[in-house]
Amino acid sequence: MIFALTSGFLIGIMGSFHCLGMCGPIALALPIHHLDKYKQISYTLLYNFGRVISYSFLGLLFGLIGKSFFIGKYQQAFSITIGILILLGAFAPKIFSLFKLKGLNNYSKYIRTHLSKLFKQEKTKSVYFLIGIFNGLLPCGLVYFALASALISGSVLNSVAFMSMFGIATIPMMFSVSYFGKFISQKCRVTVNKLVPYFIAIMAILLVLRGLNLGIPYISPILQQSTEESQYCHPE
Repeated sequence: MIFALTSGFLIGIMGSFHCLGMCGPIALALPIHHLDKYKQISYTLLYNFGRVISYSFLGLLFGLIGKSFFIGKYQQAFSITIGILILLGAFAPKIFSLFKLKGLNNYSKYIRTHLSKLFKQEKTKSVYFLIGIFNGLLPCGLVYFALASALISGSVLNSVAFMSMFGIATIPMMFSVSYFGKFISQKCRVTVNKLVPYFIAIMAILLVLRGLNLGIPYISPILQQSTEESQYCHPE
Protein backbone atom coordinates (compact mmCIF):
# COMPACT_ATOMS: atom_id res chain seq x y z
CA MET A 1 0.00 0.00 0.00
CA ILE A 2 2.78 2.45 0.94
CA PHE A 3 4.57 1.71 -2.33
CA ALA A 4 1.34 2.29 -4.29
CA LEU A 5 0.71 5.61 -2.54
CA THR A 6 4.31 6.78 -2.94
CA SER A 7 4.70 5.77 -6.58
CA GLY A 8 1.28 7.18 -7.48
CA PHE A 9 2.21 10.50 -5.90
CA LEU A 10 5.60 10.67 -7.63
CA ILE A 11 4.13 9.89 -11.05
CA GLY A 12 1.41 12.48 -10.47
CA ILE A 13 3.97 15.14 -9.55
CA MET A 14 6.22 14.31 -12.50
CA GLY A 15 3.26 14.14 -14.84
CA SER A 16 1.88 17.50 -13.75
CA PHE A 17 3.79 19.18 -16.56
CA HIS A 18 2.00 16.92 -19.00
CA CYS A 19 -1.27 18.07 -17.42
CA LEU A 20 -0.32 21.68 -18.03
CA GLY A 21 0.23 20.98 -21.71
CA MET A 22 -2.67 18.62 -22.41
CA CYS A 23 -5.46 19.34 -19.89
CA GLY A 24 -4.45 22.96 -19.35
CA PRO A 25 -6.91 24.32 -21.95
CA ILE A 26 -9.86 22.80 -20.07
CA ALA A 27 -8.62 24.14 -16.74
CA LEU A 28 -8.03 27.55 -18.30
CA ALA A 29 -11.54 27.53 -19.75
CA LEU A 30 -13.19 27.13 -16.35
CA PRO A 31 -15.31 30.26 -15.93
CA ILE A 32 -14.26 31.23 -12.42
CA HIS A 33 -12.51 34.60 -12.72
CA HIS A 34 -15.76 36.60 -12.49
CA LEU A 35 -16.54 34.94 -9.14
CA ASP A 36 -15.46 36.04 -5.68
CA LYS A 37 -12.27 34.54 -4.24
CA TYR A 38 -14.08 31.98 -2.08
CA LYS A 39 -16.04 30.57 -5.03
CA GLN A 40 -12.99 30.62 -7.29
CA ILE A 41 -11.13 28.41 -4.86
CA SER A 42 -14.04 26.12 -3.91
CA TYR A 43 -15.24 25.59 -7.51
CA THR A 44 -11.71 24.91 -8.72
CA LEU A 45 -11.29 22.35 -5.94
CA LEU A 46 -14.62 20.75 -6.91
CA TYR A 47 -13.37 20.43 -10.48
CA ASN A 48 -10.16 18.80 -9.32
CA PHE A 49 -12.00 16.54 -6.86
CA GLY A 50 -14.09 15.32 -9.80
CA ARG A 51 -10.90 14.37 -11.65
CA VAL A 52 -9.62 12.43 -8.63
CA ILE A 53 -12.92 10.54 -8.38
CA SER A 54 -12.63 9.51 -12.04
CA TYR A 55 -9.03 8.38 -11.62
CA SER A 56 -10.02 6.37 -8.52
CA PHE A 57 -12.86 4.70 -10.42
CA LEU A 58 -10.47 3.80 -13.25
CA GLY A 59 -8.08 2.44 -10.62
CA LEU A 60 -10.86 0.20 -9.30
CA LEU A 61 -11.73 -1.00 -12.80
CA PHE A 62 -8.14 -1.74 -13.83
CA GLY A 63 -7.36 -3.23 -10.43
CA LEU A 64 -10.07 -5.80 -11.00
CA ILE A 65 -8.66 -6.52 -14.46
CA GLY A 66 -5.10 -6.64 -13.13
CA LYS A 67 -5.84 -9.39 -10.60
CA SER A 68 -5.37 -11.92 -13.39
CA PHE A 69 -1.86 -10.52 -14.07
CA PHE A 70 -0.62 -10.81 -10.50
CA ILE A 71 1.65 -13.75 -11.22
CA GLY A 72 5.32 -12.71 -11.12
CA LYS A 73 6.47 -13.66 -14.62
CA TYR A 74 3.40 -12.26 -16.38
CA GLN A 75 3.48 -9.12 -14.25
CA GLN A 76 7.07 -8.42 -15.25
CA ALA A 77 6.49 -9.08 -18.95
CA PHE A 78 3.38 -6.92 -18.95
CA SER A 79 5.19 -4.03 -17.25
CA ILE A 80 8.08 -4.15 -19.74
CA THR A 81 5.77 -4.45 -22.76
CA ILE A 82 3.58 -1.52 -21.71
CA GLY A 83 6.66 0.59 -20.95
CA ILE A 84 8.09 -0.05 -24.41
CA LEU A 85 4.75 0.72 -26.10
CA ILE A 86 4.42 4.00 -24.18
CA LEU A 87 8.02 4.88 -25.08
CA LEU A 88 7.27 4.28 -28.76
CA GLY A 89 4.07 6.30 -28.48
CA ALA A 90 5.92 9.25 -26.97
CA PHE A 91 8.29 9.71 -29.91
CA ALA A 92 6.64 7.80 -32.75
CA PRO A 93 2.89 8.34 -32.33
CA LYS A 94 2.37 7.78 -36.08
CA ILE A 95 3.07 4.09 -35.50
CA PHE A 96 -0.14 3.83 -33.51
CA SER A 97 -2.08 6.04 -35.89
CA LEU A 98 -1.78 3.18 -38.38
CA PHE A 99 -4.27 1.30 -36.26
CA LYS A 100 -7.79 2.72 -36.46
CA LEU A 101 -9.10 2.56 -32.92
CA LYS A 102 -12.69 3.31 -33.75
CA GLY A 103 -13.92 2.40 -30.29
CA LEU A 104 -11.45 4.75 -28.58
CA ASN A 105 -12.27 7.56 -31.03
CA ASN A 106 -16.00 7.14 -30.37
CA TYR A 107 -15.36 7.10 -26.63
CA SER A 108 -13.26 10.29 -26.85
CA LYS A 109 -15.94 11.99 -28.95
CA TYR A 110 -18.60 11.00 -26.41
CA ILE A 111 -16.64 12.46 -23.48
CA ARG A 112 -15.77 15.67 -25.34
CA THR A 113 -19.39 16.15 -26.39
CA HIS A 114 -20.56 15.97 -22.78
CA LEU A 115 -17.79 18.32 -21.68
CA SER A 116 -18.90 20.82 -24.30
CA LYS A 117 -22.50 20.61 -23.07
CA LEU A 118 -21.40 21.15 -19.47
CA PHE A 119 -19.47 24.30 -20.40
CA LYS A 120 -22.64 25.68 -21.98
CA GLN A 121 -24.80 25.04 -18.92
CA GLU A 122 -25.41 27.41 -16.05
CA LYS A 123 -22.40 26.99 -13.79
CA THR A 124 -23.41 25.42 -10.48
CA LYS A 125 -21.30 23.45 -8.03
CA SER A 126 -22.41 20.17 -9.58
CA VAL A 127 -21.46 21.37 -13.08
CA TYR A 128 -17.89 22.17 -12.01
CA PHE A 129 -17.69 18.76 -10.33
CA LEU A 130 -19.02 16.99 -13.45
CA ILE A 131 -16.55 18.86 -15.67
CA GLY A 132 -13.82 17.35 -13.49
CA ILE A 133 -15.41 13.89 -13.74
CA PHE A 134 -15.49 13.97 -17.55
CA ASN A 135 -12.06 15.59 -17.77
CA GLY A 136 -10.65 12.69 -15.75
CA LEU A 137 -12.18 10.22 -18.22
CA LEU A 138 -10.64 11.80 -21.32
CA PRO A 139 -8.11 9.63 -23.20
CA CYS A 140 -4.65 10.75 -22.08
CA GLY A 141 -1.15 9.33 -22.45
CA LEU A 142 -0.24 10.12 -18.85
CA VAL A 143 -3.37 8.42 -17.54
CA TYR A 144 -2.61 5.39 -19.74
CA PHE A 145 0.80 5.19 -18.09
CA ALA A 146 -0.69 5.53 -14.61
CA LEU A 147 -3.29 2.86 -15.35
CA ALA A 148 -0.60 0.52 -16.66
CA SER A 149 1.21 0.95 -13.34
CA ALA A 150 -2.01 0.47 -11.39
CA LEU A 151 -2.76 -2.67 -13.39
CA ILE A 152 0.33 -4.39 -11.98
CA SER A 153 0.11 -2.93 -8.47
CA GLY A 154 -0.81 -6.31 -7.00
CA SER A 155 -4.32 -5.76 -5.63
CA VAL A 156 -7.51 -3.83 -6.25
CA LEU A 157 -6.91 -1.73 -3.12
CA ASN A 158 -3.39 -0.83 -4.24
CA SER A 159 -4.68 0.07 -7.70
CA VAL A 160 -7.32 2.44 -6.27
CA ALA A 161 -4.79 3.94 -3.84
CA PHE A 162 -2.28 4.43 -6.66
CA MET A 163 -4.73 6.24 -8.96
CA SER A 164 -6.21 8.30 -6.12
CA MET A 165 -2.79 9.55 -5.06
CA PHE A 166 -1.85 10.10 -8.70
CA GLY A 167 -4.87 12.39 -9.09
CA ILE A 168 -4.21 14.22 -5.82
CA ALA A 169 -0.61 14.88 -6.86
CA THR A 170 -1.77 16.64 -10.05
CA ILE A 171 -4.02 19.04 -8.14
CA PRO A 172 -1.40 21.74 -7.34
CA MET A 173 -0.51 22.18 -11.02
CA MET A 174 -4.10 22.01 -12.28
CA PHE A 175 -5.34 24.32 -9.52
CA SER A 176 -2.62 26.83 -10.44
CA VAL A 177 -3.58 26.64 -14.12
CA SER A 178 -7.24 27.37 -13.32
CA TYR A 179 -6.62 30.02 -10.68
CA PHE A 180 -3.54 31.75 -12.11
CA GLY A 181 -3.96 30.68 -15.73
CA LYS A 182 -4.09 34.19 -17.12
CA PHE A 183 -0.50 34.69 -15.92
CA ILE A 184 0.78 31.64 -17.84
CA SER A 185 1.95 32.79 -21.24
CA GLN A 186 1.21 30.99 -24.50
CA LYS A 187 4.96 30.61 -25.02
CA CYS A 188 5.26 28.78 -21.71
CA ARG A 189 2.44 26.36 -22.63
CA VAL A 190 4.01 25.70 -26.05
CA THR A 191 7.36 24.96 -24.41
CA VAL A 192 5.75 22.56 -21.95
CA ASN A 193 3.94 20.78 -24.81
CA LYS A 194 7.30 20.20 -26.50
CA LEU A 195 8.68 18.69 -23.29
CA VAL A 196 5.71 16.35 -22.77
CA PRO A 197 7.16 13.39 -24.79
CA TYR A 198 10.31 13.50 -22.65
CA PHE A 199 8.35 13.35 -19.40
CA ILE A 200 6.33 10.41 -20.76
CA ALA A 201 9.55 8.72 -21.91
CA ILE A 202 11.07 8.99 -18.43
CA MET A 203 7.99 7.41 -16.89
CA ALA A 204 7.92 4.67 -19.55
CA ILE A 205 11.55 3.82 -18.75
CA LEU A 206 10.61 3.58 -15.07
CA LEU A 207 7.87 1.12 -16.01
CA VAL A 208 10.37 -1.01 -17.94
CA LEU A 209 12.80 -0.88 -15.01
CA ARG A 210 10.05 -2.00 -12.68
CA GLY A 211 9.41 -5.02 -14.87
CA LEU A 212 13.10 -5.94 -14.86
CA ASN A 213 12.80 -6.76 -11.15
CA LEU A 214 16.22 -5.32 -10.24
CA GLY A 215 15.53 -4.90 -6.54
CA ILE A 216 15.95 -1.10 -6.54
CA PRO A 217 13.57 0.41 -3.95
CA TYR A 218 10.69 2.42 -5.45
CA ILE A 219 12.17 2.14 -8.96
CA SER A 220 12.49 -1.58 -9.63
CA PRO A 221 11.35 -3.44 -6.50
CA ILE A 222 11.22 -7.22 -6.34
CA LEU A 223 7.74 -8.14 -7.55
CA GLN A 224 6.03 -10.49 -5.16
CA GLN A 225 4.73 -13.78 -6.39
CA SER A 226 1.14 -14.72 -5.92
CA THR A 227 0.23 -17.45 -3.45
CA GLU A 228 -0.72 -19.81 -6.26
CA GLU A 229 2.61 -19.39 -8.03
CA SER A 230 4.59 -19.75 -4.82
CA GLN A 231 2.85 -23.05 -4.09
CA TYR A 232 3.50 -24.24 -7.62
CA CYS A 233 7.18 -23.29 -7.59
CA HIS A 234 7.83 -24.65 -4.09
CA PRO A 235 5.75 -27.78 -3.66
CA GLU A 236 5.72 -29.39 -0.25
